[in-house]
Amino acid sequence: MFAVHLVAFYFTKLKEDQIKKVDRYLYHMRLSDDVLLDVMKRFQAEMVKGLGRDTNPTAALKMLPTFVRSTPDGSEKGDFLALDLGGSKFRVLKVKVSEDGNQNVQMESQFYPTPKEIIHGNGTDLFKYVTECLAEFMETKDIKHKKLPLGFTFSFPCRQNKLEEGVLLSWTKHFKVRGVQQTDVVTSLRKALRKHQDIDVDVLALVNDTVGTMMTCGYDDQRCEVGVIIGTGTNACYMEEMSNIDLVEGDEGRMCINTEWGAFGDDGSLEGIRTEFDREIDLGSINPGKQLFEKMISGLYLGELVRLILLKMAREHLLFNGKLSTDLCTKGKIETRHVAAMEKYKEGLNNTKEILTELGLTPSEEDCIAVQHVCTIVSFRSANLCASALAAILTRLRENKKLTRLRTTVGMDGTLYKTHPQYAKRLHKVVRRLVPNCDVRFLLSESGSGKGAAMVTAVAYRLLSQRKRIDEVLAFFRLTQEDLTEVKNKMRMELEHGLKKETQPTATVKMLPTFVCGTPDGTEKGKFLALDLGGTNFRVLLVKIRSGRSKSVRMYNKIFAIPLEIMQGTGEELFDHIVQCIAEFLEYMGIKGAQLPLGFTFSFPCRQARIDKGALIGWTKGFKATDCEGEDVVDMLREAIKRRNEFDLDIVAIVNDTVGTMMTCGYEDPNCEIGLIAGTGSNVCYMEDMKNIEVVQGDKGRMCINTEWGGFGDNGCINHLRTKYDKEVDEGSLNPGKQRYEKMTSGMYLGEIVRQILIDLTKQGLLFRGQISETLRSRGIFETKFLSQIESDRLALLQVRKILQQLGLDSTCDDSIIVKEVCGCVSKRAAQLCGAGLAAVVEKIRENRNLEHLKTTIGVDGTLYKLHPHFSRILQETVKQLAPRCDVTFLLSEDGSGKGAALITAVAKRMHNVAEN
Repeated sequence: MFAVHLVAFYFTKLKEDQIKKVDRYLYHMRLSDDVLLDVMKRFQAEMVKGLGRDTNPTAALKMLPTFVRSTPDGSEKGDFLALDLGGSKFRVLKVKVSEDGNQNVQMESQFYPTPKEIIHGNGTDLFKYVTECLAEFMETKDIKHKKLPLGFTFSFPCRQNKLEEGVLLSWTKHFKVRGVQQTDVVTSLRKALRKHQDIDVDVLALVNDTVGTMMTCGYDDQRCEVGVIIGTGTNACYMEEMSNIDLVEGDEGRMCINTEWGAFGDDGSLEGIRTEFDREIDLGSINPGKQLFEKMISGLYLGELVRLILLKMAREHLLFNGKLSTDLCTKGKIETRHVAAMEKYKEGLNNTKEILTELGLTPSEEDCIAVQHVCTIVSFRSANLCASALAAILTRLRENKKLTRLRTTVGMDGTLYKTHPQYAKRLHKVVRRLVPNCDVRFLLSESGSGKGAAMVTAVAYRLLSQRKRIDEVLAFFRLTQEDLTEVKNKMRMELEHGLKKETQPTATVKMLPTFVCGTPDGTEKGKFLALDLGGTNFRVLLVKIRSGRSKSVRMYNKIFAIPLEIMQGTGEELFDHIVQCIAEFLEYMGIKGAQLPLGFTFSFPCRQARIDKGALIGWTKGFKATDCEGEDVVDMLREAIKRRNEFDLDIVAIVNDTVGTMMTCGYEDPNCEIGLIAGTGSNVCYMEDMKNIEVVQGDKGRMCINTEWGGFGDNGCINHLRTKYDKEVDEGSLNPGKQRYEKMTSGMYLGEIVRQILIDLTKQGLLFRGQISETLRSRGIFETKFLSQIESDRLALLQVRKILQQLGLDSTCDDSIIVKEVCGCVSKRAAQLCGAGLAAVVEKIRENRNLEHLKTTIGVDGTLYKLHPHFSRILQETVKQLAPRCDVTFLLSEDGSGKGAALITAVAKRMHNVAEN
């Protein structure tokens, strides 16, 4: 028993001594965590350099855009062909992807040799050979009669400008085909295919094998956004934010970047950790000075690294008693498969002895232990360096997403990773140590490069099909110049109908006289009260106007909510509530006894007989109070004040918010004679010549006309521009068949139009994985403010996803792009329709005055115009296009509905005083 322990002790001591000897000898190959973190930082810096337009030419990491913009979402289906060229064998695959409730991929493939005369020959022969193999495969599988989409896995660095194009930058992995570098390999493949008239394939995608690995794993796990290959060669790809890729136009969504990380260190950044053995490997390679990182890591070089180390140690009498063999001195005699065999847990030492004996050596027990440890240090360094680079990619993903903790999946492939007994375990452990804030799942790819090419093609095919169907839906919202000119002309016709006595009763654009006959001239002064009712809030204001050189307007106001039960209760309850709010304000301001002139902004269509008399034509914007329509709202307010019996007010004017906007801007700019509201509702007013207003007596001077243009189209004149989504929104509204133009242009409805489109796209399986959430079913959930936020140029897609998540919509990156596009189409159409209507108004004013050229100002208010990132620009561009003889300035109103009401009251008082004197 004692003897057994003694032998065990001796063997352990022997092993320790040999390990220490090798550790000392290969000290520079054993990398500490500090060194690995430094490598990681350098890799991160190189990534940034490679992504920059100006710095890319000198970057070691080429960070090549692949034009793969999407990973599989599980809805891919169909039959696809794939070619896989890049290793020791060439493969043709037929891949059937089915989506019958269960994701399923069936593959049939055939390997073909890659003879030396082909991989060291010329380009024409290479692509002819590839095409002949494909034709033979299709013949064997009886699919020559079918037209199939094809993906081409081409495992060499290519610069791509689109998915189905790739200019070869350089050959790697022993390939050296003449006449192919700096040419598009897809063009060469298509040229060869055209000569084979018996087969008809459509090359949809050129894919790097690393991208193929990511896509294969992405089909099984939709969190997969990184692909890594550690085999004959080594490389990694990952999904980068488009906004960070200077080399590609556009900043929406993400794109897969092929890092080509094998070239990391080609600029000298790894000199501090490269050893004499790495330099010798490089000098003896077919591409000295290039792919230095790959030469420290990949399976093509690890066996040779081990051979060089053993050779030097033997020459220094540290191994094999200083004896050499012919095979030990021959390049390529130790392969990576030998390294893997020698490192096996139990049989490793026996394998080592066998391999060394086959090399013509006579190893001792000590030699076998030492050689095994050399293999461990070489392969461990490889795993460590891979882990550093991968940790840099994972950190970038986490920072791109602004997460404190990242959860992601890395697709893995490559013979070294798959067949080496310790490699995968070591890599995983070091990655988790370097990036403790990343929860990483490593997923082994099955047939990555071939199946991956088919998956990229399947995704491209899905996206093409989806794109076509999405374009079909959004085409209805894309208005042509002819459409907009027609809207302008029809609006002009409706404006005329509303002004004429004979046609006014049936006109859809009511053209209501406001009895506001002047704009501010700067002499207005005094204290005025203003009321503002036009939405879910009600305001009471005290406005102090000063004239002269220090003319100014100072305002004090208080906002009161109008509960839904009041909005949709009785008229008496509504006006009692308004008077109660006035009483609270007068008390708050300490002016309950003062009888001040009051302007009432009432933002609903009224037929006015005087400036202080207005009969409500009909409620809009969600109001439904009974016993009001047809009644004079000023009388209803006076009666409510009497019922309260606490104070008295001099109600001078009832004002529409659009008129208030015009008057507010008119106080700043005397040229302002048009008011536009583009907010919850949509409306325009303008100064019309009295001679054209047949419904009012007198033909001298001008009067402001409240067009109430929201009703434009209620007679069906723009029905051809209304979509099924507009009709659904109209039918679900409080006033079906009315305010049709407003329902296509105003903030109250745009979000609802978007919601209807999103539901339709989801039903078609084009959004949200075909799942309609309860939230999306809820009417009104998609408020117009979300359109403004989603369309913001400053907003990354990540933030768009967060907005959608707040709405209970679990979106992918692709979903977010589509939602943003839908929002853009709906808001652009709204701005264009609004601009076409405005063009009709400014053209009318120009023609009224017989002017060759009109210079005028439009006062604008409304949240849609003010807050939406593109609405105002598109509206202004449309007016300019459709009314080229009008020079229009747009002036933002500051509180038109409050300040404007006070100014109208002040102007009315001034004109009344002038008339009396």
